[in-house]
Amino acid sequence: MEANTALFEDYKIRRIYDEEADIWWFSVIDIVQVLTQHTDYKAARNYWKVLKNRLGNEGNQLVTDCNQLKLPAADGKKYLTDVATAETLLRLVQSIPSPKAEPIKLWLAKVGYQRMQEMADPAKSLNRARETWQKHGRSEKWIQQRMTGQETRNKLTDYWTDHDIKEGEEFAILTNIIHQEWSEVSVKKHKKLKGLKSQNLRDHMSEAELIFTALAELSTRQIAENDDATGMNENKEAAQSGGQIANKARQDLEGKTGKKVVTGENYLPHQKNKFIE
Repeated sequence: MEANTALFEDYKIRRIYDEEADIWWFSVIDIVQVLTQHTDYKAARNYWKVLKNRLGNEGNQLVTDCNQLKLPAADGKKYLTDVATAETLLRLVQSIPSPKAEPIKLWLAKVGYQRMQEMADPAKSLNRARETWQKHGRSEKWIQQRMTGQETRNKLTDYWTDHDIKEGEEFAILTNIIHQEWSEVSVKKHKKLKGLKSQNLRDHMSEAELIFTALAELSTRQIAENDDATGMNENKEAAQSGGQIANKARQDLEGKTGKKVVTGENYLPHQKNKFIE
């Protein structure tokens, strides 16, 4: 996940996109600062602290729906920060009396609408992604493979959604099972190998890594569809089986070429590539 900022009037709203869960997370304190019109960030943070405690004592679900992710601060460092989805923030706005309530609700709704437009017309999202990858110097061959893999991924997550798998943590658990099975390293270890922190792992995969990831996810979906897998337990089994199919193919290729598929190669600037020995 990689953080960026969106502008509301003269305020910068920090946000981070979770591609695996397909969710935008927004900094709660940044939204609170807009609503309270505090020029001092610390004052907005204290306001949210008090409000958060009050809502928590009242048993309000809003506090439970908030998450914590690392976002960049004014000093350039990243700190764990309370974040929430647009849906949760729209409910939070009701708890803060402010003349900015309606404008911020419209802004949040617009952000959600843009995402809905992309869901209704995936070409918008793909075109935006293609432009970003081109700016980062990716080859057309790599971009095509990345887009093909994303389409395979989307079909799998669509299946999960329709078969009692919750977005967020459950998506991440199944994704990690598939990844562990085909690559023999977890998503976290693979990112560490490549020297990644908040960056998206797939955006730093080699062509071969993208292909085997897609094969594992395609196999998982087809096995799940064949078995009508529903719920976590059955989809975990499908994830393991799908990943194992790609694992066997990976080992066959490595046996023929003598080269490891899973590598430390990345697209980070000014950093030497690393390989598994």
